[in-house]
Amino acid sequence: MGSSTLINADRLWTRLMALAEIGATPAGGVNRQALSDGEIAAWRRVIGWACEAGLTPSTDAAGNLFLALAGRDRAAPPLLLGSHLDSQPTGGKFDGAAGVMAALEAAVSLAEQGDRPARDVIIVAWMNEEGSRFAPGMMGSEAFTGERDMDAIRAARDADGISVGEALASLHQAFPDLPHRPLGFAAGAYLELHIEQGPLLEAAACTIGVVTGIQGKKTFQVVVEGAEGHAGTLAQQERRDALAAFARMATALHAEIGTVDADIKFTIGRVTVTPNAPSVVPSRVSFSIDLRHPDNAVLNAAGVRIAALCHENAAPCTVTVTPLVDAPSNAFDARLRASIAEAAREQGHPAMAILSAAGHDARHLAKVCPAAMIFIPCRDGASHVEHEWAEPNHVAAGASVLAQVLRELAFAPCIAA
Repeated sequence: MGSSTLINADRLWTRLMALAEIGATPAGGVNRQALSDGEIAAWRRVIGWACEAGLTPSTDAAGNLFLALAGRDRAAPPLLLGSHLDSQPTGGKFDGAAGVMAALEAAVSLAEQGDRPARDVIIVAWMNEEGSRFAPGMMGSEAFTGERDMDAIRAARDADGISVGEALASLHQAFPDLPHRPLGFAAGAYLELHIEQGPLLEAAACTIGVVTGIQGKKTFQVVVEGAEGHAGTLAQQERRDALAAFARMATALHAEIGTVDADIKFTIGRVTVTPNAPSVVPSRVSFSIDLRHPDNAVLNAAGVRIAALCHENAAPCTVTVTPLVDAPSNAFDARLRASIAEAAREQGHPAMAILSAAGHDARHLAKVCPAAMIFIPCRDGASHVEHEWAEPNHVAAGASVLAQVLRELAFAPCIAA
């Protein structure tokens, strides 16, 4: 089956660019953070397109959006495919959104063929994948798979003190007639298209990445407590300078954890200093740690050392290290990966196996059903930036491969396990 018969590439690109208008930034990017007015507006637009094609929208307690194409057997575990609509504060047009819109196009094109699938096909936009407004990320997929408690999710607050619970209430109030599904349900399989967010596909001149799995990730919140003092009168030996303690910790962490091997990814990404005044000895420093590695043994060993290094360098201050995310490396379903590779081959798209260095909701779905991902290139490997870019023909190619695999599953008597 030719790729031109599987999707409408022009419609896909036009809708993706229209979606990028919501939360558009002056530099050409997107600021559409989780559960914001911008994401609510994006929901309205995407729901409108889905309803035009006869898909039925719904949501759940975690603020995930579902768009269902009804199958012949409504009781059979449905096929899920999608990604997320939220962005980083200075994000791009494609991260997450390309996956949702490619999934919607695949389902809409399927509906236009007039053949009813054997089971429901459900497009999903997961809540708060990015974790930029509310930490940690991937709240929607973790709630769906039972990995994170809704009470803990609802209690998380953004920088303005607004809780996820309050933001979810605003989201649901904006769609009072939208049906609610139970939180979590059996799925037959999950597929997710995403830009690579790295340079490997572009460097290899490959259009399709058959994602083998996702490298492991741990995150921590660290709080250093000292005492305020006058910068001009308090002697150095009497100070409990939280920023000085942080500097020692950061140096030790980068020296040991950051040099474990060539595959380690260690990042201190956010630092908050209190009171952050020019003539006051800092009394408190809060900072985040992001640690990633494809080998779970290496990841776990490095994770253990983080708390130890912080405590070793804290005195005369105190330190608290709180683990936030513990996501081991995972492998995606072998049969689905083979189907993606075969679809790419049949459609004439150069493809390669690739490990995801970034985290995605598919990591969590892989724990409850067969799951796989399709990568497409992004220019210079740049993502989480306003100049993020994917070529229209690459978006179309990825969506076409997704559509072919979807059709194989949608009309199959059983789903890979």
